[in-house]
Amino acid sequence: MAFPSWFRWSDSQLRLPSRNPNDMVVDTLMMELGWQIKQAESLQRDKENEYRKIKTGVDYSWLVSYPKHSFDISPGERLQLEDACSKVHPSYCGPIIHRFRQIVAEYDPDVKEVPHLFRSVLQEAAEKMKEEDEVKKLARQWTTKRAMSMSLSNFKSRARIYPFMSDIKTISEDVEREAEPTRRVWSLPEFRTTKDD
Repeated sequence: MAFPSWFRWSDSQLRLPSRNPNDMVVDTLMMELGWQIKQAESLQRDKENEYRKIKTGVDYSWLVSYPKHSFDISPGERLQLEDACSKVHPSYCGPIIHRFRQIVAEYDPDVKEVPHLFRSVLQEAAEKMKEEDEVKKLARQWTTKRAMSMSLSNFKSRARIYPFMSDIKTISEDVEREAEPTRRVWSLPEFRTTKDD
């Protein structure tokens, strides 16, 4: 057995499993929601500690141990939010996170209000995506109509039909031409008059 083959790994071992972009969007947006919930919890605890400190005049916050994560979204609501996230196009993921952070910073919500704000941001994004899809659809329809009208105008300019000009040879013309080529003009019928002697 060759020594270098001991250290080789196959490409299949080194490759990471490819993930669906929609799954990555759902994971990213739900992680952002979880992080904002934790931030809101810690801010709420800090406010409660400050209130107690002002009320009692003594700081006992170093004695209190808080649970890591006290607020949790209900499973039904989580599924609804994940479903809404799965409808988001990957290009909207960054703007949704940015908008969500702006709203959280602007309103300084309670922990229970964070999922509702997240849902409103997702609804905004869904409406915006729908509007952009309609605009794209109208633009596609307009371009196809324009392309069809352009192709029809090109067809009209190229193909002109002259009903009185005959370049098409027929069998009957060839037969007539061979029978009496000098006696008559093609476009006029031949009339013979009989002379009485």
